[in-house]
Amino acid sequence: MSALALPFVVLLADVAGRSVQPWTVVAFFAAFLVAESLTLPIEVRSHTFNCSVSEAVLVVSLVQMDGAWTAVAWAGAIGVISVRDRTVVAKILVNIAVTVLQVGVAVLILDQLPAGPLSDPGTWLAYLVAILPAAAVGTLVVVAAITITQGNPGRARLARLFVPVLVVYPISVVVGLACSLLVDHTAWAWLLLVPVLLTLGLLYRRFARVTRESESLQQVYEFARRVEQVCADEDGALRIVEAVQELLNADRVALWLPPYLDEGPRLVVVSGDGRTWYDGPGDPDDLIRRRATDGLVDGPVLVSLSRATEPEAAALARRGVRDLLAAPVATAAGEPGYLEICDRRSDVVSFADDDRAALDSMITHVNAAIRQQQLLTQIRYDADHDRLTGLPNRQRLAAEIDALLAADPVAARGGLILAALDNYTEVTDTLGHAASDELLLVTAGLLREHAPPQALVARMEGEQFAVLLPGLSLTASERAARRLREATSTRARVAGLDLEVTLSIGVAAAPVHGADAGTLMQRADVALLAGSGAGGVASYHPVLDQQSLRRLQLGTELEQAMAEGQISVVFQPIIDARTSDIVSVETLVRWAHPRYGAIAPDDFIHLAEQIGRIGLLTDHVLDLALARCRRWLDQDIALSVAVNLSARCLTEPDLVDRVRRALRRHGVPGELLTLELTEGSVVDDSVRSSTVLADLHALGLRLSMDDFGTGYSSLSQLRQLPIDEVKIDKSFVLGMSTSQGESFIARSIIELAHNLGLRVVAEGVEDELTRNLLAEMGCDKLQGFLVSRPLPDERLESWLLARTGVRSAAPGAPHRRLFVRT
Repeated sequence: MSALALPFVVLLADVAGRSVQPWTVVAFFAAFLVAESLTLPIEVRSHTFNCSVSEAVLVVSLVQMDGAWTAVAWAGAIGVISVRDRTVVAKILVNIAVTVLQVGVAVLILDQLPAGPLSDPGTWLAYLVAILPAAAVGTLVVVAAITITQGNPGRARLARLFVPVLVVYPISVVVGLACSLLVDHTAWAWLLLVPVLLTLGLLYRRFARVTRESESLQQVYEFARRVEQVCADEDGALRIVEAVQELLNADRVALWLPPYLDEGPRLVVVSGDGRTWYDGPGDPDDLIRRRATDGLVDGPVLVSLSRATEPEAAALARRGVRDLLAAPVATAAGEPGYLEICDRRSDVVSFADDDRAALDSMITHVNAAIRQQQLLTQIRYDADHDRLTGLPNRQRLAAEIDALLAADPVAARGGLILAALDNYTEVTDTLGHAASDELLLVTAGLLREHAPPQALVARMEGEQFAVLLPGLSLTASERAARRLREATSTRARVAGLDLEVTLSIGVAAAPVHGADAGTLMQRADVALLAGSGAGGVASYHPVLDQQSLRRLQLGTELEQAMAEGQISVVFQPIIDARTSDIVSVETLVRWAHPRYGAIAPDDFIHLAEQIGRIGLLTDHVLDLALARCRRWLDQDIALSVAVNLSARCLTEPDLVDRVRRALRRHGVPGELLTLELTEGSVVDDSVRSSTVLADLHALGLRLSMDDFGTGYSSLSQLRQLPIDEVKIDKSFVLGMSTSQGESFIARSIIELAHNLGLRVVAEGVEDELTRNLLAEMGCDKLQGFLVSRPLPDERLESWLLARTGVRSAAPGAPHRRLFVRT
């Protein structure tokens, strides 16, 4: 730049010749000093271009003095202001060189034009033609310097730089010519011109401020528009920080965000030197961050080195900056985030109250953008995480498996453990969903604690969890599964009770069992079914597919099997312990499959519950039981039937209506039907809060609690329920003849039940000694192999003919009774 200005220095020296008084040079130096103080700064990255009214002084100076002294006065004023603003020496020299260049160009053009007396309009035009190109050349030099050091400034910034050349400078030249004409007429004109010029200067200063405020508003609007377009991805916060940096022309901007969901705290930095972290904004004890986020300061905080206290100066020195703007950021995490802007890139303009106000306006848009990003993050998080436990869900697990296997299709290995809580259904049925949710949370915590560090723990549906083991072979996965089952087998406090936590586990491994998530999870699920009955842990084997296929086929054939008579019932008599009268028969369901043979009741009843067919199965059994009861009634024999009712049936809204219709359809009075309920079903929160038991009891039938003593209820809970009898579980009855403890339990149940007005049935009576003990204890009814095994309909008829007699109807009773002959 100095080399470019050097020829014009020589030119100005050659054309110098007019004698100038020293006070004149000093006066114009002062005039240039005032004019350069009234500037409109235009920032282009680290460069600041000051638009001033110096062209007005330049015109008068060229008229009153020659070009050389004009350059000296103007350059002197530029030098003084640059030193005052602590401008670097290199930029001072550049500014002086541009000044000399502009004066030289103007003088060179004036020498080529026929400029006459100042009163000649042609002379006015000559000065306009000379000074405006000179100003344009000075602007072009600035643009060239910006382009060389920082690249293309862009069309918008170029337009801003050349606006003064077309608008401000022509007016300045006109004002300068008018002043020169008046002074040329009389030197006393300065008495009138000085106040006018000062007023015009103040107006220009106000114009500069209003223009800057208008530009700030426009920039805030552009910032808002830009932030609205920020995508909610990992780079969203970076885009916001970059927008803040551009708006405030900052050297460095940092945004700190607190932990959110599964993300840790984040510090996003955009810096002119490329750094991605620096000391200060990530420190919660930092003075400036604490002041900005503690809620005691209204709006952003502005800290400048020139006015800083000693602690503030230390905080600025920690960052290596002179000026800093800081503000809190609202987040969905509850803890505020923190935004700080350090130093303008311009070495002339510093942060001021206008920038603080602009940042205050921007923060509203920053908050909205951050909240929108976190809302979308929450949506994405919820889409692939379980809401109860916070663990990844099946969808996320599948994506992780596919990513693991796709990373190295040839050598990738990984184990998949699928684990299910063994007692989940029982806890839900007995204690309700709140307790089972608590149990799931306990299990999730145990799996997180004991799973290998690199493992991914996920929640599937219901009681199932999954553990992905990257890099492990099948053998290593099996070892890990056994260790995990052992480590998680414990007792946990749930709903005020100490419950056993045990897992059944199925294992599959890639690539031996599959090369994609769908196949691997399906085969782990198949292994889990086998693990439920194989010591708790089983690995996938192709033979297990046949068992899984069998289960699937049974589910599809269930309704057809009922229609074709494959699903039938057997009856087990129940007798009065004192009189040996047959008081009832329990109806038990059986499935004789044409291909698989006899299917265990537990297998297909549980299957029916899972696929939503338990209601149809119950109706089928109820119809068969009531049809048998009707045939006895037709023989003038009163013999009630008992039907087991699944816990899931009690939650069906039309259960009572279906039972009522079945009784009417078969013409059986309600007192000849007993519904046997599991202990867990009658103490379930949803059942106890409903009227289903009372509505069933209102039909005249009896309600019996089956397998009492194996669950979590107590007899005191039954006082609030319309239960007629309890059945002592056979696990207590079978050991009565050899164990005093079992006899004590049975005696206690009988006595407490009688105190509550309940009748007692003992299951599992297989010998005379047990029968006699129960009779002595006052047990009301007996059931077991001593009386009879469960019998199909035709064999039951034969048994009745061979083993029973008929009693006359009791006084007031309409039907006869059967009794077992001794």
